[in-house]
Amino acid sequence: MVGPLEQAGDRRESEAQDTAKPRGRRRAILYAKALCRWAGLQLGSFEHHAPRDLVMPIHELPQRAVRDGPRIAMVTPTLESGRFLEATLRSVLDQGYPKLEYFVQDGGSKDETRGILERYGERLTGWASEPDEGQADAIARGFERVRGDVMAWLNADDLLLPGTLHYVAAFFRDHPEVDVVYGHRIIIDEDGREIGRWVLPRHSAGALVWRDYIPQETLFWRRRIWERAGGVDPAFRFAMDWDTLARFHVEGARFVRLPRFLAAFRSHRTQKSLTARRDVGEAEFAIIRDRVGPNAARRLQHRLASLRYLVTSFGYAWIHRAGLLRFQERFDP
Repeated sequence: MVGPLEQAGDRRESEAQDTAKPRGRRRAILYAKALCRWAGLQLGSFEHHAPRDLVMPIHELPQRAVRDGPRIAMVTPTLESGRFLEATLRSVLDQGYPKLEYFVQDGGSKDETRGILERYGERLTGWASEPDEGQADAIARGFERVRGDVMAWLNADDLLLPGTLHYVAAFFRDHPEVDVVYGHRIIIDEDGREIGRWVLPRHSAGALVWRDYIPQETLFWRRRIWERAGGVDPAFRFAMDWDTLARFHVEGARFVRLPRFLAAFRSHRTQKSLTARRDVGEAEFAIIRDRVGPNAARRLQHRLASLRYLVTSFGYAWIHRAGLLRFQERFDP
């Protein structure tokens, strides 16, 4: 017969083991993060090397044109981004995709934006320059003016890479079961020179719930999932893309990371990713995590999934640097 002292000892030992499990997991997370930093893991940062000319690998150059793909609806929200806007417009319009609807929603800029829009007006589906309630509101207004089956927004300082629209259109045409696609990212500076690359593993739903690693400028989705999820939430000022993706996830969207560099993210001193992350972004991140992962056990699972994703991306980055990235699944329209 076990006495009360032995019972108490067993109970304390059991409690210690239960406490040790999450402590061990947290310690593993800290060790893995330290390893990633030591190894030079670059996913999440915006400057990896000194500026250099952007040269695309031969297998990333435009492939044959797609004439029977879905209609693509694109929106560019902009405010005082005139110095970058023309390059953004040309990166979309010069692709020559025949079923494109492209609308630019300007928040009433006082720089050269209006002159640029007037110059390109005939090539656009339309544009408007008027006060709005912020980026999310501008995106929502723009999408009210276009009706394509596949949707995307491209910020006024980012670029689509050559061949992206034809490539994405062919994938959606041939994979009707897929709702959302995205790809690898190139990072450029204010002068359009390459300063880094994000090479992404295959999609991880667990990682998405804890942290958004999906490059927004490479993202395309079907209108059906946009309408089911309720569109963009105008309450968000920073993380509206992650919130939208999280709601796509809740609605059961099927995501695919395409094995191709689709767009370029421009890093510069005035970008929102740098200026608003701490005071606005972190609070919005907490809101999203509370929506999709409310209990502590699931939070730990998602953090671990996010960490696995980071470690895997480290391997992908080194494989890419070695010129072996094509080992991944391929899609050639």
